[in-house]
Amino acid sequence: MAEHLASIFGTEKDKVHCSFYHKIGSCRHGDRCSRRHVKPTYSQTILVSNMYKNPSLKPDCTLSDEEIQRDFEDFYEDMFLELAKYGEIEELKICDNVGDHLLGNVYVKYHKEDDAQRAVDSLNSRYYGGLPVWAELSPVTDFREACCRQYDTSECNRGGYCNFMHIRKPARTLVRDLFDGQDLTLREMRRDVGDPDWRPILASLVYRGRFG
Repeated sequence: MAEHLASIFGTEKDKVHCSFYHKIGSCRHGDRCSRRHVKPTYSQTILVSNMYKNPSLKPDCTLSDEEIQRDFEDFYEDMFLELAKYGEIEELKICDNVGDHLLGNVYVKYHKEDDAQRAVDSLNSRYYGGLPVWAELSPVTDFREACCRQYDTSECNRGGYCNFMHIRKPARTLVRDLFDGQDLTLREMRRDVGDPDWRPILASLVYRGRFG
């Protein structure tokens, strides 16, 4: 019995625990959900809720598609450089959904669970663009399960209200430059301390962007 329950945990066959929360770290029913949302006590992944403000959602937006993409890429770079202070980033995903539970969500997967916890502890006393930041550990471990496959092929008919992640993508060159820069910084810092396995706390770096 225990093995069976463990095998279906967080799946659609599980009648007790919410499969959407387990896969995506968020559920459209929130606290009203009839199934349990089991918040992790440790995880490599954190969720920073409602961070990305897509200008196109404003009724009076006059920006072109190119200007909106540039604004997004500025935001992506801002997030990466700030969040990398807490430890090595493996993945950074930003949702372009419009449903309240996914609107502007930022997901960050760190190499180490300790770094994810450090980020959550610090971010919850921070501000971004004058607004308080709200972060928590997320159960998401595999973004392939969390992301909408139809959206990636421009075939999703649910639009921005889809319950799976619609990930907005920055330019590949930007992503490559940021991750290459992170790798170079880590190599140089490990070389300087003479320990190839040493992992830094980068919170002392001076970059702040729009964070306060």
